[in-house]
Order: sequence, then C-alpha cells, then structure tokens
Amino acid sequence: MRHRLLALTLTTLLAGCGGPQTPPPPAAGTATAPASDANAAFAALSRQAVDDWMRLSPVAATQAGDHRFDAELDDLSAAGRQRRVDTSKALLAKLDAIDTGKLSRENQVDAALLRNQLQSDIWSNDVLQDWAWDPQLYGGLAGGAIYGLMARDFAPLPERIKAATARMEKLPALFAQARANLDPARVPKIHAQTVARQNAGILSIVETFITPHLDALPAADAARTRAAIATLKQAVAEQQAWLDKTLVPNAKGDFRIGAEKYDQKLKFALSSSLSRAEIKQRAEAEMQRVRAQMYAIARTVLAGKAGAPPLPEQPTDAQQQAAIEAALELAYADHPARDAVVDAAKAALASATDFVREKNLVTLPDAPVDVILMPEFQRGVAVAYCDSPGPLDKGQKTFYAISPIPDDWSRAQADSFLREYNSRMIQLLSIHEGIPGHYLEGWHSAKYPSVLRGVLRSGVFAEGWAVYTERMMQEQGYLDGDPLFHLVQLKFYLRTIANALLDQGVHVDGWSREQAMHLMTHDAFQQESEAAGKWVRAQLTSAQLPTYFVGVQEHLDLREAMRRKLGDRFDLKAYHDQVLSYGAPPVRYVRELMLDEPIR
Repeated sequence: MRHRLLALTLTTLLAGCGGPQTPPPPAAGTATAPASDANAAFAALSRQAVDDWMRLSPVAATQAGDHRFDAELDDLSAAGRQRRVDTSKALLAKLDAIDTGKLSRENQVDAALLRNQLQSDIWSNDVLQDWAWDPQLYGGLAGGAIYGLMARDFAPLPERIKAATARMEKLPALFAQARANLDPARVPKIHAQTVARQNAGILSIVETFITPHLDALPAADAARTRAAIATLKQAVAEQQAWLDKTLVPNAKGDFRIGAEKYDQKLKFALSSSLSRAEIKQRAEAEMQRVRAQMYAIARTVLAGKAGAPPLPEQPTDAQQQAAIEAALELAYADHPARDAVVDAAKAALASATDFVREKNLVTLPDAPVDVILMPEFQRGVAVAYCDSPGPLDKGQKTFYAISPIPDDWSRAQADSFLREYNSRMIQLLSIHEGIPGHYLEGWHSAKYPSVLRGVLRSGVFAEGWAVYTERMMQEQGYLDGDPLFHLVQLKFYLRTIANALLDQGVHVDGWSREQAMHLMTHDAFQQESEAAGKWVRAQLTSAQLPTYFVGVQEHLDLREAMRRKLGDRFDLKAYHDQVLSYGAPPVRYVRELMLDEPIR
C-alpha cells in the first residue's frame, strides 16, 4: 500500500520546488487540447479546482508539491468543513455549465475525474461523515503536516523547519477540533485504539527531522522552534490523555459502514463498471482457478520428496490444501533474519531493476528511490507502501517504506511474520512497491501534463498496475523461472483476491473475525500474523482493499484487448509505456483512450 491519504477534501490525493512562495500550479489541461470555448472554460475550471483544493487542504498541497501554504494547516472545524462543501458545490455547478461533449478526449477524461471527486467530497462530508467518527483523519493529518515538509529536500532546511514550526504552533487547534468533532458513540473501538497507539509518533518525526538541526538555525528561529516543540509535546500529551481516558473507553461505533454507504463509496473509489456483486463473482472464480494452478505447481515441486502428501490428479479439497501448504513450506524456509528485512528489500529492488533493464520491459525511471523504515506514526495499517513525490514536486525522491518487526514481538510472532515475508515474498513486495510497480508507475505518471489528473491519480490504476507487474515479471521468467517464486507469486495474488472478498464481507455481509481469518489463512494461505493485521486493516478502512483486484483485472483485460487489436505488432515494452503515459486515471479511461472508444 502506498499511499498516505492525509487531506479531508482530496480523498484520492497520493502522497507526495521552491519554498512558500511557489507560484500557483500550471494549467490542468493538456497543451494539445483544441482551442475551443469549452476547452478554455474547462482549463480555467481545472486551475480553479486545484487552487481551491490546495488553499483548503494545505497538508495535501505540500504533498502535491504546491508549497504556497506550507505554514498553514487544514481547518476541520464545522466552518472549515462547510467551506469545503460550498466550494465543491460551486465547482460542480461550473462543471455542469460546460458542454463536456465538446471537450477534447483528454479533457473529457479529466472532466469525469473532476465530477467524481467533487461528488465524492460532498457525499463524504454530508453522508459518510467520517469527520465525526474516524480519528485517523486527525492523526494522519497531524503526522503528515510535519512529515510532508521534512521528508524531502524541496527547499533549504531552515525554510522547511520554519514552515514546520508554524504548523506545530497550529496543531493544538487541530487536536481540539478532533475532540470537538468526534462523537465517541460513533467512533469504532478499533479506530480509537489504533490512533491512541499512533498518537505519540508525531513526536518521533520532530525528533528525527527537526531537533538535530536546531543549533544550525538563527537564534531567534531556533528559540521559536523549541517553543513550538514544547507546546506540541504538551498538546500531544493532552490528546493522549483524551484518547486513553475518554475516546477509547467510550468508543461504541460500528466499524461496518453497511451496504448502502459501502456501494456508494465503492463507486466513487473505483470508477469502474464492475458492481459489488460482479466483483464478488469474479473474485470467487479467480480464487478457485488460482488454487488449482498452485496445486499443479505443488505436484511438481513435491514429486519424489520424502514425506510429501498425496498428490492425485483430481484432489479433494483437503488434499489440495495439504499439498499447497507443503509446497509453500519449501519457500517459507528461505527468509531473511529478523533485523535484515530492509536490506533484503533493497537487494530485491536492485535485482528486479536489473531484470527489467535486461529484458527491456518498460522505460526505467531516472529519479531516486530510497528504501526506508516506515515512520512510526504511519505504522499499524500496512507492512509496506510507496510514497511518491507529488505531481508538482519534480526531481524528488520516492520512498519505499517497510514497517520493521516491532521490538516487543515474541520470537513466535516474528517467525510467523518472516514465514509470510520470506525471501521470495520480499522479491514480490519490491516488485509491487518498487520496480516495475508503484515507484516506476509514479515516475511515468508524473510526466503527464495535467495537474488535475496528477492530483486525482487513480488508486485503482496504481494498485492494479502494481499487482499486474507481479504476474508480468513471473511470466517473463524472473528468478530463472523458479517454480517456488511462481507459487509465492500466486499466493500473493490470492491476497489480492481475498482483499476484495474480505472488504465487502466485513462491511456488508457482517463477517466475523473467524470468517475473515478462514478466508485469509485457509483459502489464501496467509500466516496468522499477516491475516490478523489485515483483519485490523479491513476494520479501519473500506472500499480501498478491492482496488487491487479490480485494477489488475482491468489491466489484464486491457492488455488482452490490445493484443487482439495489434496481433503480431504487439510489443510489450511499447504497450507498457503507452499505458503509463496517461497520468494514471482509472483503467477504464485508459482503455477508452487506447482503443479509441467513447469516453463514458
């Protein structure tokens, strides 16, 4: 998972030169758009929408690379939320006044993205009302407010610390807004407990990125920053006391959002033609197909081995399960040491990069990437993520972040984790998060000239592409066609399938923890620790887990459609470069652009 969602308005903004005086973002339309009144009106509206969003969501603006508001903080008070809604409604009215049928095809895509985002923002505020029950909004915003300024060298360090100081001075007000907005009766216990564990993590950001550099600042600036840190520490302590003594004990909300809200949120999140029922049907069929393929590999790698389970051509469910588990044990035995996971990820990223270059599979990035330990305030939801620069930040690093094994985990817990994240799984994780997955995709997408499309970059496209690359690398013979790598790749894909089933099972069908764990540990062969973490994630999020499955299905369908269209002229590298050239809108729009279909 890669991406941190830190802004209330820009719910699909992916994390991300100049300092606070950065000029307004450039036009959102493409340079080649026809010079029609409709296109000119839409270009102006796009500029206004992006500018309004950045003003109303300064933390998201920093992530996007617009540094005009680096000293400001989002206003999540009732008045601030109303300004967001009023702005979205005004922008939507202006969009309705444009005849989108007269727009260029590229602008038709952007208009559809803009409409979806504005409608989603209004619905989220008025109907979902997560500002009243999800404390993650406030915790993530607080941490991101400082981390987004300090993690990348987009401006001289003293400038960034000065902006961070201004934000630290405003964070007590954000915590006060959280306490005023959140209704403990509506807050799910798991959300309250998670944020209570993460709350102090913001201080670790300050201690890591700011405190060591105070002596290098002018005396007056250093004094102001020290005062802001002291105020922040007190505010974090007060927030912790409220979380521990008020929110957690009184949190009575249901983490399940229910069918009606789930379906609407899913529609906004996916921008796909697939319904919840169709996703479920397709995922269940894929689960059966992939398990059968894994059994065929298991028969090969276990053949002739002492103690191997029965391997009949037509196995029972129990025989299939036993054989796949036995074959996976061969992969689990090869894993890094407890303290060597990050080093293993770095080596895997280098290996995958070399393979892509050797096979000439896709144009490689020329921008830097760092494999890092996941910042403390972001731990507890996913094992890894890719943090790409914002669409307006050029030449900045991408971070491939991995959560370390907690120090307080027992040896049994750590062993369970390392069985899941064995050496071959770390190869797949580095493909997914790094090359040719998120890191590479983010670099390509950032080249597209539409700022609007960059800000509204599709999670379905990004996650689907990352999962697609896992399969593509195996198809191209990565690790010399190692059958155990193929087996682990299919197991990783089972996780994608299970994600889609789990999300709607939890939020719509009322699954218990036991049902969820059976799907993950039995059907998808996940280790207990991984499945337990995903159970937590399924409670903390909704309509995000299906993006992997829906996205990869649409990517695979598109590749097959292009193969049919081009026949012998189909070239994999050319195909990949073209798919990645559109700035990562939902896959359905890439398909329509590539196949010259009407933009729906």
